[in-house]
Amino acid sequence: MLDKYEKSISEWSIARNLHTQDPNAQFTKVEEEVAEIGEALESGDKTELMDAIGDTFVTIVILAQQSGLSFLDCVRMAYNEIKDRKGQLIDGVFVKEADLHD
Repeated sequence: MLDKYEKSISEWSIARNLHTQDPNAQFTKVEEEVAEIGEALESGDKTELMDAIGDTFVTIVILAQQSGLSFLDCVRMAYNEIKDRKGQLIDGVFVKEADLHD
């Protein structure tokens, strides 16, 4: 299912010539969208939160594309890295075992 959205977003960015632009500039856009997630969490507005999370996803897919990467490959790599990870929940955040000993 994510592959359908990655493809659609990639096609959208190609149609607008975003796919060949500077990934550093795109990262600034990612940061803006992540900040909007924080604002939506603070306000408690679920609609704004959904929009900000979706926008962040779109900007990250384009960032991966501009960097010559597949978003899905990035997700697979990240999941394979964490799938067997052990750790503890501390103040509502999962802390991996390796970081507990620092």
